[in-house]
Amino acid sequence: MEKVKGDEMKDRSQKKTLIIAIVMLVMIGIGILETIGLSERKETIQEAMRDAVVHDANRIAIPGGLAVDPSLVSGFIVTGIILFAALLLRIFVIPRFTLVPGKLQFLIEEWVGIFDRMAKSSSPHKTEPLGAYIFAAGTYIFVGTMFELFGFQAVTTTGHSIALPAPLADINGAISMGCLSYLFILVGGFVVNRMKGVGNALKEFSLPISMTFRLFGALLSGMLTTELVYHYITLSFVLPVVVGVLFTLLHAVIQAYVLTMLTSVYYGEVTE
Repeated sequence: MEKVKGDEMKDRSQKKTLIIAIVMLVMIGIGILETIGLSERKETIQEAMRDAVVHDANRIAIPGGLAVDPSLVSGFIVTGIILFAALLLRIFVIPRFTLVPGKLQFLIEEWVGIFDRMAKSSSPHKTEPLGAYIFAAGTYIFVGTMFELFGFQAVTTTGHSIALPAPLADINGAISMGCLSYLFILVGGFVVNRMKGVGNALKEFSLPISMTFRLFGALLSGMLTTELVYHYITLSFVLPVVVGVLFTLLHAVIQAYVLTMLTSVYYGEVTE
């Protein structure tokens, strides 16, 4: 008797779930049909894609009368967010660390530990500066990429509203990160092995180029895919949530890992 009642309740629950799913699909379909032809675009998809790469149209005015790329504004904001969060953690959280960590303490220790272990495994010599650098670089890449997911708005010099992109989705930001990582490797080689270390670093002259275009290409591909989905209103129901979260999260984790791993390996070679 109890088994029969349990089966009936299970069937009712499945029917309710099916009905809710059908209703949601019908509502989405009605929304798509009702909004076809109602959206107004100030630029074509070709123009939107081109501006996402070269940023020659949508620029943002900053104090001083300068018009800059949106990614530069994103870079300033992301840097401010990281420094402010670090200040709050240093003042209010870290002094209260205990022997048995809580959830937040465990998260912080594990995030730092990931880069610390990477530095020790890739470069047993001069581990401290390497761990500090790849921690900072990995955190900036991860937070900067996730920043795009929130869609913070800014007004361009032409009066249009745009979502601020990831700082490293711009070629200039990617070049800066690649060159900075290479400079760190070069300086580390000089400090440990003097001119021999510099010579070993200079042999990898293509390293900043590969780092730059790996970052730029990966983040730009995700941004262009999301831009394509959002541009067509028939695709802008439910799908952008999946595409935006999936591409952004994957790129944030993968690119932070790849750049820090490459920096650790090459730093280990020049300081050996």
